[in-house]
Parts: sequence; structure tokens; C-alpha cells
Amino acid sequence: MGTVYDRLKTLQITLPDTPPSVVDGYVPAFVPFVRTGNLIHFSGRLAKRDGRLWVGKLGEEITAAEGKQAARGVAIELLAALQDAIGDLSDVRRIVKLVVFVNCAPHFTEPHVVANGASELLLEVFGDRGAHARSAMGVSQVPFGCCVEIEMVVDVCPSDSACQMEEGASIRRRFG
Repeated sequence: MGTVYDRLKTLQITLPDTPPSVVDGYVPAFVPFVRTGNLIHFSGRLAKRDGRLWVGKLGEEITAAEGKQAARGVAIELLAALQDAIGDLSDVRRIVKLVVFVNCAPHFTEPHVVANGASELLLEVFGDRGAHARSAMGVSQVPFGCCVEIEMVVDVCPSDSACQMEEGASIRRRFG
């Protein structure tokens, strides 16, 4: 299946050396991530399009397909933040959880479809290690009017030798 970096290359994804700021000029009152033991909790990242915040509501100005694309972009930014935090994406043991907030009109009932943009990317990049728990919810507003915000929790290896996992062993369960 190749390494994480091989898969990123195949997907034509180049991670920035440093994750972009939340919003140019904004100084947050929180840190981008907190590591406790082998778990890293990432603060919410906001969707961007062409380097600027992707503002709007799903079900009004933005379609579910566009929202899915926005969530995929947030996942890429989260991967850049993860690489910045640990130095090597090969040290990821497991993507544990995503929490996806979708800024949507009251009648929009597909935040789960939007969230799939991030979930599917993580599966493509990490294989079974990318299978995660997830919550996806429609909310009346996301900071700065952005369309999608995503938080992530990741389990990382305490040492290089502990991270040698068997990719072929399926740990993901499908629910019909």
C-alpha cells in the first residue's frame, strides 16, 4: 500500500511546511494542539478556499458537494498541523476521532455527507489507521462565518519501533 507520504503524493497533496494560521492577524487565546501521553488533541481548523476562509452556510450558498470538498481541505490542513506536531506522519498509530461542525441552514440535513470529505481522505492516507470515530453536526454558526470546522484526536507512537503496524489487518468495521 506504500507509505503515508507515497499516498499523499499519489493523491497530489503537498503539505505546507507550517500549517496556515486560523485567520491572518487573529491571535487565538488557545494553542493549536495539546499532547497528553500518546494522544494529540487538535483545536478546530476552519475551511479555506484559495487561502481565504470559506464563508457561507450549507443548504444556502454552499452545496453538500462543496461542503465535502471544504471538509477535505480542512483534513489536509489538519495533516499539516499533525506533521508539524510530531515531525513524521509515519508515527501515527491511529486517527481516533473527528468532530465536524457544519455551518448550515435549518433545513440542511446532511452534515454527515460534508464530514465524509475529511473521513474519506484520512482513510485514503492512513488506510486502516485512518478509520476513526466521528461526530458530525449542523450548527447555526461557525467562527468567522466559515462553512466547516473540524477538531481531531490522534494516537501517536511513543517510539519508532512501536509504530510498525500490520497494514493488512483490518481494524475497521463497516455498519450497514
